[in-house]
Amino acid sequence: RHAVFHGLRDDKPAKDITEERAKPVKAAKSEKTEKNEKTEKTKTADKQPAKKTAASKKAETAPSQSGLAGGKVRITHPDRVIDAVSGTTKMQLAQYYASVAEYILPQLKDRPVALVRAPDGIAGELFFQKNADRLAIPGITALDKDVTGQPVMMINNPEALVGAVQMSTVELHTWNATKVDLDKPDRFVLDLDPDPALPWKSMVEATALTLTVLDELGLKAFLKTSGGKGIHLVVPLTRKHGWDEVKNFSHAIVSHMAKLLPDRISAVSGPKNRVGRIFIDYLRNGLGATTICAYAARAREGMPVSVPLYREEVAEIKGGNHWNIYNVHERLTEVGDQPWADMKKNRQTITAEMRKRVGMKK
Repeated sequence: RHAVFHGLRDDKPAKDITEERAKPVKAAKSEKTEKNEKTEKTKTADKQPAKKTAASKKAETAPSQSGLAGGKVRITHPDRVIDAVSGTTKMQLAQYYASVAEYILPQLKDRPVALVRAPDGIAGELFFQKNADRLAIPGITALDKDVTGQPVMMINNPEALVGAVQMSTVELHTWNATKVDLDKPDRFVLDLDPDPALPWKSMVEATALTLTVLDELGLKAFLKTSGGKGIHLVVPLTRKHGWDEVKNFSHAIVSHMAKLLPDRISAVSGPKNRVGRIFIDYLRNGLGATTICAYAARAREGMPVSVPLYREEVAEIKGGNHWNIYNVHERLTEVGDQPWADMKKNRQTITAEMRKRVGMKK
């Protein structure tokens, strides 16, 4: 920390301010006494096993800094606490991302990404950063604004993934398009964002209702927890329509549902518009808008993670923050990436009939 000037002291005159000098506290122990004390301590230590703290246990089992991203990324200030509730350190977060690289990198591949950085931990000020300007992240890929309309970055390798954490990144948010064709989204997202006062049962019902609407339209959706309080429905598309067309269609779906179920669903953002209801956020489908990436951590207490899941599992979990960086590995060991295994194989597009059924004129 840099020194900060707060003011001049007025409780004593300047001449009384002198250099401090160390003074002995007590007389030095004799060599014999010190030897006897060391002997007693050694005997006591032999009788009682040393206690290990949770931190020391984690340190014993954790990989060394040199093991991250093939030893290419060094984590500075590894013991800095990011989340005081869970005690998560910067190194532990970096180790988490390194351990799930095989799952998260396919979700990040060739997609413009935005970072949520927390230099002072998640309780401090958070920064949402969409380009790599002034960020020395090794292995990062940048696209010029002439291609995207704005300077963007992509994370396509473990080095860049862990390097982002070194630069205090906690969250990773992605576009709904890849560099293959940034003018045409390959998916849209419906983010079910509830009134915090609602029970999880309401979210289960809203998810089922939204899936029913999509099923009737002939669109298959893939689910994931938001890592917060909600559920994300990801609808893959062939690259055919532009950003405005896709966003308007997703908006029409939400408006259609809000008209059918005004006491449960809101199509208008803002806390006052979702009191007792669930806002289905379609705004994430515009050009440059982003959504938390699957398997990415959230800057929230307990370090929850956004995790893909099967439809039937929505009713089985306790909330959108069910998994975190500490227990998600059990989940991955059990099901891996199977809930989203067929996403890339899916071929579907928005048709004129679909638009008509949700009330669009064209």
